[in-house]
Amino acid sequence: MKKQILILGMLLFSGLIYSQTKVDSLVQAGIQYHDNRQFDKAIEVYKAALEIEPDSPLIHNEIALSYMQAKDYKNSIKHCDVVIKQNDKYLLMAYITKASSLDYMGQSREAIKLFEKGIKKFGDHHLLYYNLGYTYYNLNEYDKAEEALVNAINTKPNHSSSHLLLGFLMSDKNQRVQSALSLHYFLFLEPNTERAKTAYNLLQKEIGGNVQRDIDKPNQINIFIDPSQSDSDFGPADMMLSMLEASKSIEENKSKSEDELFIENTTSFFKILGELKKKKYKGLWWKFYVPFFYDMAKSSHMETYCYYISQSSNAAALEWLENNAIRTDEFDQWLKSQ
Repeated sequence: MKKQILILGMLLFSGLIYSQTKVDSLVQAGIQYHDNRQFDKAIEVYKAALEIEPDSPLIHNEIALSYMQAKDYKNSIKHCDVVIKQNDKYLLMAYITKASSLDYMGQSREAIKLFEKGIKKFGDHHLLYYNLGYTYYNLNEYDKAEEALVNAINTKPNHSSSHLLLGFLMSDKNQRVQSALSLHYFLFLEPNTERAKTAYNLLQKEIGGNVQRDIDKPNQINIFIDPSQSDSDFGPADMMLSMLEASKSIEENKSKSEDELFIENTTSFFKILGELKKKKYKGLWWKFYVPFFYDMAKSSHMETYCYYISQSSNAAALEWLENNAIRTDEFDQWLKSQ
């Protein structure tokens, strides 16, 4: 009798191992489909996994993400609610996915409430702040979006998406110095992606935004002063950014390549900001961005830095990086020492 019980127990145990292995295999397949943007296939695989393990918070979390990406927001919320009700693992992601789905459905105020509830529950978390900022940004509530994104960066400084969105936001607010700083840092973190191409193009636009060449007088450069920036802490830097762009046309610079001018002007821009910094200046811009870039401008690595952040949009930058591996390694070592 004991032998029969032991055999039965072994069979049950082996059955549990088989079921768990099967679930793990299905989940991994679903994640792979999701990462390949085959969301419908991912959902079907997760459904099969739920038939074996219907209460798994992991599977409900993953299928909710795939439903959201497939734009089936109601089903996404339904599975998020299962995770939230269990109040167990993956609770944070369920809050983020549900709130994002609400936002995509046009229920942005409900999404904001849920993000804020998540912040109260989990404390500072960069993804909660980032998605809150994204929601406010889409509502054109730029000051609230800025506050949320600054909180996201303060919570996790290397979250590249927060820097990118802040760069777009500050551009929309016509604060191009702040936009340029955020875009620079994004490109420092993520220099060789499709998003980097967009960021690099916007950075170039911000740099030359207030400078125009007169069509009737090709040798004349017009600089436009933004009245909203003249009295700000960044007013002098905004003016100098325009002056640096305009200096490209002077005689001594005409023989220089665009890459050389970009390196020289970026170095000057960072140094000007560092020298403008005062003790009274507070916040992310003066306490985080400016000191980092000022130290870099005083180092011997500005050429490497400028080619590094240009690699998504400049074939010459890629070639330079390939031919200067030692200098790239030296730049990396310098960064680690900071």
